[in-house]
Amino acid sequence: MLRTVAVVTALGLLFAAALLAGPSAAGPEKIAFPKDWERYVLYATVDRPDVKQYRELYASSPAAVEAMKQGRPLPYGTVLVLVQYRAQLDAQGNPVRDARGRFVKGERIGFTVMEKQPGWGAEYPPELRNGEWEYSAFTPDGRFNDKANIKACFQCHKPHERQDFVISLASLAGGAGAAAGEPDVKIAGFAFSPARLTVAPGRAVTWLNDDPSPHQITVTTGGEARGPVLTRGQRYAHTFTAPGVYDYICGLHPAMKGQVEVK
Repeated sequence: MLRTVAVVTALGLLFAAALLAGPSAAGPEKIAFPKDWERYVLYATVDRPDVKQYRELYASSPAAVEAMKQGRPLPYGTVLVLVQYRAQLDAQGNPVRDARGRFVKGERIGFTVMEKQPGWGAEYPPELRNGEWEYSAFTPDGRFNDKANIKACFQCHKPHERQDFVISLASLAGGAGAAAGEPDVKIAGFAFSPARLTVAPGRAVTWLNDDPSPHQITVTTGGEARGPVLTRGQRYAHTFTAPGVYDYICGLHPAMKGQVEVK
């Protein structure tokens, strides 16, 4: 009898432990599809020429948007939704633009959702954890997308701890620019122009963001040098002291690449 009670008690403890561990277990399945996302606050729209997409960003509450504007961490319970659409294309395969010069959205192609809850993320290793945020992805009709590369979400947002891992926060709060002047490189259409530049040692190179989307200069050669997140109209300068060829990317959009040769 005592043995039976002991076994039952042990099983009960294991079950209780599983219940306690369940809600905090890592994984995109923790996030339920936000069926009322269209009632959320639309706080930004982004044209993505690099992938020919039109994107809308929604926050679950006005309080979350206000925290973004003030540069504060977002409150627990916040759900952010990125809705992706194909841009409508003309006969040449270029995105169609409206009277304001913005992309015209076509069919919806998916959702990416991030949610913040107390204790979430504790199971992730330090090099991957994004505070208490979790990520998930859904198909256009709201079904869980088990083929999405969720790890890439953590890797992309990881460098932005100072803005609560929310990249789009910079578009509301503003980034940190550099002194004014004629830029060496302009950022427009999700591309660097010119993509290659030659300068003398000790010369500062200045980038100007002319895109509606935030960008971040990240020099990847010779040890990573990451600049501030730049919103439209802001600049960043980096001085290259030693001769060599330096590759750089946008820290927010790694497919954007450039190069500076110092000689």
